[in-house]
Amino acid sequence: MMTPSKGAAPAPARNPTMVSTPSDRELVITRTFDAPRALVWAAFTDPKHLPQWQPTQATMPVCEIDLRPGGTWHYVYRMGQGREFPVTGTYREVDPPKRFVQVMTVNGEENTSTTTFTEENGRTTVTVESRYASIAARDQAVKYAKFGTESSYTRLDAYLVSMR
Repeated sequence: MMTPSKGAAPAPARNPTMVSTPSDRELVITRTFDAPRALVWAAFTDPKHLPQWQPTQATMPVCEIDLRPGGTWHYVYRMGQGREFPVTGTYREVDPPKRFVQVMTVNGEENTSTTTFTEENGRTTVTVESRYASIAARDQAVKYAKFGTESSYTRLDAYLVSMR
């Protein structure tokens, strides 16, 4: 049996995060998790779970979720240097544990995201379809998706194991 050398690259993620841009104002992120839908839904929507896996470069000292149509969510991300970034949005639709639609206004522009949870054989595929008010807003989101979302979802893989 061969063992990897010290300089060997880590194995690729078992379930990669797929990022696509179907149009100039859309972003779609898809990832399959090795956990049942109810567990993945809880990780995304319960304020006791969400801060445990996102994001990797910050903490989330505030995580408030009123998960109902018309309800709001409010997060505060704290970076390592102590700088804080508040983020707030509203739920338009909530259909547990299948999907939710949320709206967030950034720099005066309204962006809408639909997150769906599909289970097959005990594995859950999460698809986040976002529509941005401008090409610039979508392009900024793509930058985060390629770095932040992948690392957060990798943390979520491990956190889901601890939730069982």
